[in-house]
Amino acid sequence: MERDNQFIGQSLAFLDSVERVSRAAMLNRPVLVIGERGTGKELVAERLHRLSSRWDGPFIAMNCAALTETLIEAELFGHEAGAFTGATRARPGRFEEADGGTLFLDELGTLSPGAQERLLRAVEYGEVTRIGANRPMRVDVRIVAATNENLPHLVDQGRFRADLLDRLSFEVITLPPLRARDGDVAQLADFFGRRMAAELGWDLWPGFSKTAMADMEAHGWPGNIRELRNVAERAVYRWADSARPVDGLVFDPFASPWQPSALGQKQPPLVEKAAPLAAETGPARPLPLRLAVQAYERQLLDDALARHRHNQRATAKALGLTYDQLRHCLKKHGLLEIAA
Repeated sequence: MERDNQFIGQSLAFLDSVERVSRAAMLNRPVLVIGERGTGKELVAERLHRLSSRWDGPFIAMNCAALTETLIEAELFGHEAGAFTGATRARPGRFEEADGGTLFLDELGTLSPGAQERLLRAVEYGEVTRIGANRPMRVDVRIVAATNENLPHLVDQGRFRADLLDRLSFEVITLPPLRARDGDVAQLADFFGRRMAAELGWDLWPGFSKTAMADMEAHGWPGNIRELRNVAERAVYRWADSARPVDGLVFDPFASPWQPSALGQKQPPLVEKAAPLAAETGPARPLPLRLAVQAYERQLLDDALARHRHNQRATAKALGLTYDQLRHCLKKHGLLEIAA
């Protein structure tokens, strides 16, 4: 799938972060990009590179969490032939590959202490030494790093070097989560939906229904833009009638009455799960079918509340209930205090 390289949004929080990115791009200084998963940290790093004087140089991205501690230093700084078992030939590291351009280090907070120490020297002196080599080499690299961790907190815990954080934090850009970007959900959903419709060969884009858009506006989006993209595109591709506005969102694709239980955990039967409710809501010995229906109804309520972060009005809309009907169901199943 092609990389999304467009900045889409109109909220003040979003526009403010874009303006800070554009200003920071002009300076040859390190930048830290902070944000929750799915907020577009690599997209920001690419924008910093494209707007800088290094735009025609290489942009090298590396996910620090994707490699083991024993390999990450070799990946960053390179190695000579025979430097360790399996090193049959010399290999340049990411710093050498990014010479004259930008090196983007994602998941910076996962770097090992040894890699942090060597990274500090590279940032401070512009020199890297391949593993197994005797002499350092000069590199001209701009560092852009990203994380969803609280790096000052990691420093306090002794898990991240304070001097390295000082060197990398010339500018710190914290990206707003989608829930804080007022009005951007509708714009992003329309963009992703329209693009999926074109991919499916639809002649026209009917848009999302008012109900679907209201549900998306009410959702908390813990996965931010990446989650919104999945929800919008999934809804379009599952929609059978391209002439009508798209409806029927699925926020949790794993939700299913047949979902397997966690590994090693025994799934209790529906009758046993509903048994404690029977004494409160029905006769002493109800029929098994009634117990199963109660259990399934409670599970639907639990799932909907979790998806909508216990926002009762949003949950009621998602379930096709009025607010009063939802409150009655919650009270019936003993969930009213939990949902409050």
